[in-house]
Amino acid sequence: MLEVSNLNVFYGKSQALRDVSLKVNEREIVALVGTNGAGKTTLLNTISGLLHPASGSVEFLGQRIESLAAHRIVKLGVCQIPEGRKLFSDMTVGENLEMGAYSSAAGKSKEETLEQIYQVFPVLKERRRQSAKNLSGGERQMVAIGRGLMSNPKLCMFDEPSYGLAPRLFSDVIEVIKRLREQGITIFLVEQNVRQTLKTADRAYVLENGQIVLEGKGEDLLQNEQVKTAYLGM
Repeated sequence: MLEVSNLNVFYGKSQALRDVSLKVNEREIVALVGTNGAGKTTLLNTISGLLHPASGSVEFLGQRIESLAAHRIVKLGVCQIPEGRKLFSDMTVGENLEMGAYSSAAGKSKEETLEQIYQVFPVLKERRRQSAKNLSGGERQMVAIGRGLMSNPKLCMFDEPSYGLAPRLFSDVIEVIKRLREQGITIFLVEQNVRQTLKTADRAYVLENGQIVLEGKGEDLLQNEQVKTAYLGM
């Protein structure tokens, strides 16, 4: 579904990604783990069209997208759930969710999609007229996920969904991610919570200093000595 090949991305003269290559197959949960500053968000922003690479390619469903504008990539079926949620705080829950359905195709099925999201997150239906700034951290994460799903994505990319959440709430988010995969949505999960993420992922990549240094099945990487030392404190 997604293929990134030899991607190089710069901020001015500073190189953030070096020859990054990875694949995400349909209906997989693929994880990207690494420390702060490794380049994880830069990679997501490049796939989403918020950044453009100096070289390399990004293909989605066989189409080159690395030079496309972000709104066109959303229309193709890619959504990104940003780190920190980035909700419109002065808007209601319902208004925030509807912002995810701005494309013409998503707008046609907006009401149906909204009901599906309320089935996944019943509390959001109860809070739909409440201002987003008054929500708890867990509720804000639900809104961010729901807003992304309003675009009817084929590929959903999560950027640090554990940000600001208690461990129990992150476990709830992981269960939602598994449920989305069961519904046919492919997941690319970027996380610092390495242990739980690798347990969840079918496959995973480890990014260090802008380069992919390890890849493999999630459970296999949990047993990798380099991963144990660098990320699991073992």
